[in-house]
Amino acid sequence: MASANQKMWAGRFAKETDSRVNDFNSSIRFDSRMFRQDIAGSCAHAQMLGDCGIIEKSESAAIIAGLKGILADMESGKLVLNPEAEDIHMFVEAELTSRIGDAGKRLHTARSRNDQVALDLRLYLKDETKEILFLVRELITTIADLAEQHTRTVMPGYTHLQRAQPITFAHHLMAYANMLLRDLQRLEDANKRMDFMPLGSGALAATTYPINRKQVCDLLGFADITQNSLDGVSDRDFAIELTSAISILMMHLSRFSEEIILWCSWEFKFVELDDAYATGSSIMPQKKNPDVTELIRGKAGRVYGDLQTLLVMMKGLPLAYNKDMQEDKEAVFDAVDTVKLCLSTFIPMLATMRVLPENMRAAAARGFINATDCADYLVKKGLPFRDAYKITGQLVALCIEKNCTLETLPLAEYQALSAEFAEDVYKAISLEECVLQRKAEGGPAPESVEKQIAYIRTAIA
Repeated sequence: MASANQKMWAGRFAKETDSRVNDFNSSIRFDSRMFRQDIAGSCAHAQMLGDCGIIEKSESAAIIAGLKGILADMESGKLVLNPEAEDIHMFVEAELTSRIGDAGKRLHTARSRNDQVALDLRLYLKDETKEILFLVRELITTIADLAEQHTRTVMPGYTHLQRAQPITFAHHLMAYANMLLRDLQRLEDANKRMDFMPLGSGALAATTYPINRKQVCDLLGFADITQNSLDGVSDRDFAIELTSAISILMMHLSRFSEEIILWCSWEFKFVELDDAYATGSSIMPQKKNPDVTELIRGKAGRVYGDLQTLLVMMKGLPLAYNKDMQEDKEAVFDAVDTVKLCLSTFIPMLATMRVLPENMRAAAARGFINATDCADYLVKKGLPFRDAYKITGQLVALCIEKNCTLETLPLAEYQALSAEFAEDVYKAISLEECVLQRKAEGGPAPESVEKQIAYIRTAIA
């Protein structure tokens, strides 16, 4: 009977592998998470081998039954991984052979570890991508729900982190919903290119056995088979593309986190995080720190590192498989684990966050963010925009000198700079009116934002 730590390739060697090399070479500590996918792939392969007459159908049936027993025992905890096994593939095959005898040794017919690993990784990442997509949709829905409550909550919009023009909190939130929608599309696209079945590529040159790759493809739910055996075993574009999409998603989460960090500060105080999603200080009793968002901001850099690992690992590899490619798993697994952790924490944090509309409105009232609307008022009266711009700039300077705002500056001061000003200027520059009149598609007017919310909900449905 085979043992889990017996090398499949031992026949060529007259000397035992150094224990340090075994440890260095082993991947079971991280690829063991793919045990379900490995067993599913082996079941489909065994089914095909039996149906094609490559092995006896009774052997195929025994292999499949044995594999299902191993899966059940691993999921229940009855079967524990052997840390001395080289990888999950060898562990499962050795366990199968110990249970059903020589029939288990026939499982690897017409298959290499190279195409087996490529298959398992694709299957695993397809499953994980579904979970990430679910979480991104949930976050977009959470944002849309929050936005619906604040289509008339006026706040300052910023450029260069300086107050620029009046918008609404809903409008600001929907900017992130659109970013996340693009993330959703990128992940879906990556999943489409991942959805090709490599088993049957063999080590690099396919196989002389009369296999049926399409049958295995259909049994495992892939869209199609890979078209070149060299590419089938050496392609890791799908892992790189997924990690790239996750990196962009993490960048968006980091930007959102940075804004929440600012909004939580006393300098802004636009929002307050629920106590369950904040921490205190060991020495300063007044502190309420937005640690969740700070960690997400930091973890974005970690995922960028995972992407760089994959790109650098692959950039100099000749065809076909090289052992360097074992390094793909820890990097892509870390990216997947990190984004799932960040999303699953960010969603309830955002849902429980308390918005402070009065503070947003107070901030919007300062900083002359209605100056553009004042200039537009004059343009609508017939002045060229550049002249209107200059007059409004003079009005802002006057307000600063007199320590007042455009809303409180006397009409006589307006008319001293332009006879076009009348009493209706105060309505034109009121913050609420400034927002309401920005009805252009994509703008901050409530009716426009409501359309944005409806569009997003339809897009993710």
